[in-house]
Amino acid sequence: MLRAQSVYKRFGGVQALAGATLEVRAGEVHGLCGENGSGKSTLLRIVSAQLRADEGRLLLDGRPTAFGDPSEALAAGIATVTQETTLVPDLSVAENIFLGPRKPRTWRGVDWRATRRRAAALLAQLDCDVDLNVAAGRLRPNRQQLVEIARALSMDARVLILDEPTSSLADDEVESLFSAVRALKESGVATVFVSHRLHEVFALADRVTVLRDGAVVGTGPIGEFDQRSLIHLMIGRELEQLELDHGLHEVEDAVLRVRGLSVPGRVHDVSLNVGAGEVVGLAGLVGAGRSDLFDALFGLARESSGTIEVGGRALRPRDPHDSMRAGLAYVPADRKRLGLVLDMSVRENVVMASTSRVRRYRRPRRAREQTRVAAATRDFRIAAPSSAQPVSRLSGGNQQKVVLAKWLETDPSVLVLDEPTRGVDVGAKAEIYTLLDAVKRRGVGMLVSSSETSELLLLCDRILVMYRGRIVARLRREEADEATIARFAMGHGS
Repeated sequence: MLRAQSVYKRFGGVQALAGATLEVRAGEVHGLCGENGSGKSTLLRIVSAQLRADEGRLLLDGRPTAFGDPSEALAAGIATVTQETTLVPDLSVAENIFLGPRKPRTWRGVDWRATRRRAAALLAQLDCDVDLNVAAGRLRPNRQQLVEIARALSMDARVLILDEPTSSLADDEVESLFSAVRALKESGVATVFVSHRLHEVFALADRVTVLRDGAVVGTGPIGEFDQRSLIHLMIGRELEQLELDHGLHEVEDAVLRVRGLSVPGRVHDVSLNVGAGEVVGLAGLVGAGRSDLFDALFGLARESSGTIEVGGRALRPRDPHDSMRAGLAYVPADRKRLGLVLDMSVRENVVMASTSRVRRYRRPRRAREQTRVAAATRDFRIAAPSSAQPVSRLSGGNQQKVVLAKWLETDPSVLVLDEPTRGVDVGAKAEIYTLLDAVKRRGVGMLVSSSETSELLLLCDRILVMYRGRIVARLRREEADEATIARFAMGHGS
């Protein structure tokens, strides 16, 4: 149905695509894999006419095709859903699903009853129950992602491109999405599926193509691969087995103590300790209150109550500056919206948090900053041509390293991380895990929330499970496994 053949694309001195080819058949799910920066998104943006290739050609149903802009690609049946939301925040859910002139109409204008009815039917395919009249910007990221997918389904797509669509979805929502994709497959729709969660690729894809450095290094039926061979193709080497330190930590050594922390309607009477050099995990379904708890710790939920101590000193955060001064650092789940200023350079992002704590009336010393940034770039293995590079031009893994470097420049005693490897490839994940292990060995306490249970089991010394805003289980490392955590997360704990 769709073939992108011998595609080349260069951005300045960077060769993003070097003769890449992608062939997608009707009624199949085609996995597209590769590290951050391998060229996946560039290739898909060319297929959907968001970018123009330097060389190469596109064939649809065997006929050469040249789209002038994304609207022409949409008209031809190529719809794209990315992990970056494209919703209009002030418009309702129903309006976003049928954005533009696609709303049902009568002679009097828009037929809002039919619009809402059709929007509800599309969301029902994804088992997504949201208020169709609420502004899309008020939804949680996982709900926004499902609305994006419903909009793509509304376009009667012949080719559906899903670029990291599950990065903010809970397990049950992922399965609803997979069910919808399988139904589309039965009706002949071709789907291109991109995910760094390789178990999802094996669960959904019929065939797979692997990109490395802008070129195809492997393609074929999914049954011809296993995770080890796929990773080897993606990164060009064997992935080393990580061995992280998991020592014993005394409660008396706690650098963070929380007692009775509550946020009305979201977090209820949460108490926890984090020891120096200890990693405490926070598990739970999306909406269980994990991010709300972190917001309260970092002064982003002013209506919170309860007590917080950092390093033995009481903290009553009125805003993030209070928490930063106390020794807290917070890596948010949405790095592009909350963790970085994308148009600013690597240098400016790295020093942003540490310099914001200092009152000054003149410009900071550039030479001193440059020395610190050079050390951070080296220690965190940030791949950038120079520290003057806009952070928007880095891969997802390198952007996440910049966020980590930014907060560790503040020399925190407690590091709070929400989804620390969301949208990051397997190679960059391993590097981030190694970095966090080094931070732990320095005595920094960490509180880590992740929707990937395997990540918590690898990183954490203890795991707390949240359900409907409460901690319902406290598991030592040797007690925790995926089944036990899932049971408590769904409210079925004894």
